[in-house]
Amino acid sequence: MAFAALARKIFGSSNDRRVRRYQPDVDAINALESEFEALSDDQLREKTVEFRSQLADGKSLASLIVPAFATVREASKRVLGLRHFDVQLIGGMVLNEHSITEMRTGEGKTLVATLAAYLNALEAKGVHVVTVNDYLARRDADWMGQIYRFLGLTVGVIVPGLSDPERKAAYDADITYGTNNEFGFDYLRDNMKYSRAQMVQRGHNYAIVDEVDSILIDEARTPLIISGPSQDRSELYKQIDKYIPLLGEDDYSVDEKHRAASLTDEGIEKLEEILTRDGVIKEGSLYDIDNVSVVHHLNSALRAHKIFRRDKDYIVRNDEVVIIDEFTGRMMAGRRFSEGLHQALEAKENVKIQPENQTLASITFQNYFRLYKKLSGMTGTADTEASEFADIYKLEVVTVPTNVPIARLDEDDAIYRTVDEKFNAITQAVIDCRERRQPVLVGTTSIERSEVLAEHLRNKGVKDVQILNARYHEQEAYIISQAGVPGAITIATNMAGRGTDIQLGGNLDMRIANETEELEGEAREARIAQIKAEVEERRAEAKAAGGLMVVGTERHESRRIDNQLRGRSGRQGDPGRSKFFVSLQDDLMRRFFPERMEKILTSLGLKDGEAISDGLVTKAIERAQTRVEAHNFDIRKNILKYDDVMNDQRKVIFEQRLELMDDDNVSDTIADMRHDVVDSVIAKSCPDKSFPEQWNVEQLTEACRTYLGITPPIAQWVDEEGMDIEVLRERLVNAADQFAAAKTARVGSDTMRQIEKSIILQSIDGLWRDHLVTLDHLSKVIAWRGLAQRDPLNEYKQEAFELFSQLLTNLRELVTTQMSHFELQVRQPEPQAPDPAQLRASHVNPQTGEQEVAGGSQPQGSAAPLTQEQLATTRRNDPCPCGSGKKFKHCHGAY
Repeated sequence: MAFAALARKIFGSSNDRRVRRYQPDVDAINALESEFEALSDDQLREKTVEFRSQLADGKSLASLIVPAFATVREASKRVLGLRHFDVQLIGGMVLNEHSITEMRTGEGKTLVATLAAYLNALEAKGVHVVTVNDYLARRDADWMGQIYRFLGLTVGVIVPGLSDPERKAAYDADITYGTNNEFGFDYLRDNMKYSRAQMVQRGHNYAIVDEVDSILIDEARTPLIISGPSQDRSELYKQIDKYIPLLGEDDYSVDEKHRAASLTDEGIEKLEEILTRDGVIKEGSLYDIDNVSVVHHLNSALRAHKIFRRDKDYIVRNDEVVIIDEFTGRMMAGRRFSEGLHQALEAKENVKIQPENQTLASITFQNYFRLYKKLSGMTGTADTEASEFADIYKLEVVTVPTNVPIARLDEDDAIYRTVDEKFNAITQAVIDCRERRQPVLVGTTSIERSEVLAEHLRNKGVKDVQILNARYHEQEAYIISQAGVPGAITIATNMAGRGTDIQLGGNLDMRIANETEELEGEAREARIAQIKAEVEERRAEAKAAGGLMVVGTERHESRRIDNQLRGRSGRQGDPGRSKFFVSLQDDLMRRFFPERMEKILTSLGLKDGEAISDGLVTKAIERAQTRVEAHNFDIRKNILKYDDVMNDQRKVIFEQRLELMDDDNVSDTIADMRHDVVDSVIAKSCPDKSFPEQWNVEQLTEACRTYLGITPPIAQWVDEEGMDIEVLRERLVNAADQFAAAKTARVGSDTMRQIEKSIILQSIDGLWRDHLVTLDHLSKVIAWRGLAQRDPLNEYKQEAFELFSQLLTNLRELVTTQMSHFELQVRQPEPQAPDPAQLRASHVNPQTGEQEVAGGSQPQGSAAPLTQEQLATTRRNDPCPCGSGKKFKHCHGAY
């Protein structure tokens, strides 16, 4: 360690050397500044055409970095009044090199993204800028979009509620802003479409991920899921919920570390007796195969009651259970916990129980973002997870220096014996700051804690406290914008990724927008001048008081969340302080420190009502956080290993779907499947190298009728001289082909081509959905193979491969059967299932799992009979001529 430190002191770290490597390009961009300032707006805009022409002539993107960045900087100065700092130019170069740029809060990462986004958009292959929420997607697309549009590029934004044509237009733009969920869901939805024209994305060329640690780390522990409705079992949830309060403390055990709860032997015996008495289960063990569903419901109800707390993990609003995001403290409206947990919470809170859903398509964020040919990201806190970014995404983290040296003072943690002592100390610290007019930002880990602290302050006479949590989500941006006003007290639940800068003295732009909206002309200008003077005066007062004071009410499991809270203070060289207050009763301390910690701290002089601040203890807490981060990394890595197995299969299925959609005539594929089925039915009824009298004629005849729709005289063929398996196969193939050709002649070749494609795509989708459910169940039980000294992952790979092989066999049989037996009928349309309006898009919470609902209803209308000409000439995906508003294949074209 000593030699490594000495080497870094002499040669600098690898990060320092990489940052220095960008300096020549930064100097070259600065040298062009005066030349670009002399250009007219039209001449500057013409640079985009010039760059694209150079790329078409064979130049590389790397050769255009200096002039392109100089163009963007000049455009930003003219349009936004913002000039990129040198360190921001370096950040843009890092983004362009398939890396993560780590820049402190307040260093202008949003502006940095414009450099790499513009450069890569010159290729006209699409650039996706990924944000953590819809507000930031809209804000950044509108704000930074001014630069792109000034330079002749198009900008789109993807948010919930857009129609497919609107989404397609947004993806066709040069640069598209949107959230990670929306990009992922659109990818899944595209792979459920039935023609290329319906798909909205045009590929995955380059992505810049904002708050990359939040998106690629925190949210990557669970997959994105598109699901549809399944059987309603709300009454069973209500019935099971009544039994949980009957359990005593000896009837269950709780593992807070893994957020799990399980029944003890005593609890199982008690519930078996009660459930048998009430007729919920039959005689016998609770864990008999017939009672699997009941056990699943019991486990969900137990977790709902014993693990999940109201106003911390969720709130109840408008007769709904609404999830609170663990990392941001926001309400996740429309999202739902998975595996029946949300329904169990609804039963616990006695609100309406929504039905469960069946998975139709899914993908993890790791595998979605690895689709991009080029990926980059930016955040204020990535270095602690550098190894994971390198291992999973092959992304290197580069720490970019701040524009102005950091002046914030980060104090050691203050450690108290109890939560009450800690909150008393926090209250006093906040009051002290208020008396000297120092703005305070207090970070809590739950709504409950923020409310408790606010009550403590009110009891001490402090009334003007701004609370920022899920209950007051709507006022979020304005509350944050004024958090730097002298004497302001702001309590925020998990401050990470709020997207609004805290400026000492208050946010000038936000005040101008809010306070001059109804003013015009001289009155507006006068008010703006007054606001500027007030903000400058307040800024000086806040700086004199010591800048923004950040108070952490407890340590989060992740160091990054703590660092994000700290990073809100000391932006752009401003003064500031940060301090965390910890008690031995905090979740992290209780879960990861032994009981003797209290004795050790007492020996160090910790008394009731007093705190101890010791660098060694602070380091011990950070080591505990490191262990949690490593544990969570293992979870994500393990999930990815299993999803990689599914991902290989997903790629095959999705690629096959695309090939089929692009192929106007899939009759050869259908014929190949039909011939494979012939081979299959022969193999099952006619043993290899057997004589005709040994064949199972009855079974073979029935199989031909079932799969091929034909009844050949096999019993007569058996008695013919020279009959063998090859002759039998040739005759069955000819009979099946003739039957198919006759059916094609009846319905018309054009109609048959549409029916073939529709049947094969629908068959793939149905079997793939069932396959996903099977793999999901397999992944949950495969770990038990470890008890038999067998590697669960290898077992999963082997069984998943066998299941996929069976899927392909089933696909051939299903398609062949449907093609043999379908009949085209002219009839009044009936409602199709599943209803697209009932589809849900969900991303499961990193610790538990939440579901984001999406979908739109199809327009309904009257359906009039069609003529034979209309039936013959209307394509499957065209609107039905009857005027129902449905597609032809879902209306009169249904078969």
